[in-house]
Amino acid sequence: MKKISVSQLPGIGQKITMLTSENDMLVIVVHHTGKREVYFFDDPDSDEADFALDLTPDETRELAAQLLGATYQPADVDKLRMFKKQIIIDYIKLKENSSLVNKTIEESDIRNKTGATIIGIVQGEDIIAIPEPDTVLHAEDILMSIGKDEQISALTDICQGKE
Repeated sequence: MKKISVSQLPGIGQKITMLTSENDMLVIVVHHTGKREVYFFDDPDSDEADFALDLTPDETRELAAQLLGATYQPADVDKLRMFKKQIIIDYIKLKENSSLVNKTIEESDIRNKTGATIIGIVQGEDIIAIPEPDTVLHAEDILMSIGKDEQISALTDICQGKE
């Protein structure tokens, strides 16, 4: 099956069907009036949509702008790999069973154990840039870390409780 197909709906408008890489199907019906109907199918062979949504032309343009990155551009993973892929910046979630939970950065001795450096922490709604050594690490924190591939891998293992 093609990834995207377009067909005419006489008297209604146009139907655009897209099969995703996850084998879900998205169907958009664009009416001559400008109204858009969006249907999501978890199973492309199903006759009934799992989710449906009606959008006005303005809502459609806004959604398209957001999807295209009008207000936020996700980081390109390749751009996060610097210096000929020797240094990596990665975001690592701190799991509850990690030995780092409730320790300060200094107590955790991350730099000496892994070689990686924590350059930022997301704690719920708070973001700590360049955290101090006395910053306490909590379960569910997201650690923005920098280091070589093997250093980031070692830190990831510790954060996931695999020591």
